[in-house]
Amino acid sequence: MNNTGNAPQRIKVTNARILTPYRIIPHGTILITGKTITEISERDIDVPDALELDAGGAYVSPGFIDLHVHGGGGYDFMDGSEEAFLRIAELHAQYGTTAMVPTTLTSTRQELFNTLEIYEKANAKNTAGARFLGMHLEGPYFAMSQRGAQDPRYIRDPDPDEYQEVLARSSSVTRWSAAPELKGALKFGQFLRSKGVLAAVAHTDAVYEEVLAAVENGYSLATHLYSAMSGVTRRNSFRYAGVIESAYLLDQMDVELIADGVHLPAPLLKLAYKIKGAERTALITDAMRAAGMPPGNSILGSLHNGTEVIVEDGVAKMPDRQAFAGSVATADRLVRTMINLADIPLLDTIRMISSTPARIMGVADRKGILAPGKDADLVFFDADISIQLTMVEGRIVYQRESIPVF
Repeated sequence: MNNTGNAPQRIKVTNARILTPYRIIPHGTILITGKTITEISERDIDVPDALELDAGGAYVSPGFIDLHVHGGGGYDFMDGSEEAFLRIAELHAQYGTTAMVPTTLTSTRQELFNTLEIYEKANAKNTAGARFLGMHLEGPYFAMSQRGAQDPRYIRDPDPDEYQEVLARSSSVTRWSAAPELKGALKFGQFLRSKGVLAAVAHTDAVYEEVLAAVENGYSLATHLYSAMSGVTRRNSFRYAGVIESAYLLDQMDVELIADGVHLPAPLLKLAYKIKGAERTALITDAMRAAGMPPGNSILGSLHNGTEVIVEDGVAKMPDRQAFAGSVATADRLVRTMINLADIPLLDTIRMISSTPARIMGVADRKGILAPGKDADLVFFDADISIQLTMVEGRIVYQRESIPVF
């Protein structure tokens, strides 16, 4: 059953292998009151009035937080409908995501404004899926040479009139990705920082000196590390460190990884973890509409004017199959990939998809770890990271039919 009514006043989760940031509690108990975790114990807690939820020995972790996601279940956030937002949130909740940052693609200014307006309406109605943490604008201020699958018709340099109008019209933008080497990009970073918006480096051919200047002017995150960004390059015979090397060298920069096992092979996943650590690395799906759908033809971006793509081999590809067009990953797949392909410990993997993204997005005061006072965002899964139950702020939004509830 899906508990879509008011959350029970008190829920006691028993027989759980609880994942904290520091250890696994083997037979733990979690007490939830309303939307909040109120107690975690290594033994049973006597709460006569609580509804009891037996985890059956499953792992119980903090809810997965996806910083960068475009769609799923056949929908995209650029579709221009509230239904798309709500169905995407519900689809990803089935795979353990309890909070997400809906992400745009490059588009016309009016299409962007429409998307932001729809977000605000959908956000107020979103009770059956992963919570929204604000919008991520991916573009349009990118290097044309690193556009990837972004529509080149809309790529341009930062325009103060435009980005100031965007943030004046909507308070829902929480992060914005741009190429820092573009004319006006440093002032753009300063403006974002002044408005409390996370500035990220993306789709860029910047060299180290440009990335350093970007960090000094507000940028703090490398969007999908390795994808659509420069590595070591040569100019007039001289070598320059690119964005990838800069992200490794600058300790204060966070990175995000599309850990679907396709975009990045095991050695690069291991390298990012070795250098940046779980504290500075966030796992993202970067999923497009085909996530959770069978292979075949799909569309990247809006149904009205998006790009036709092919989904095969666990990834979306451009029609000529010469480049990836997006991920079709879900959050559980990211966790499995890091554990099974990259040999990363379970606790560190969970940190990269819970507490680290919570800190990056500024919501660590309420999300990201299992502790008293935090939101009751919980994921139950087995040893294969197969999701059994997802709880968002004390409300069960998904469970496998085989899992008894109350």
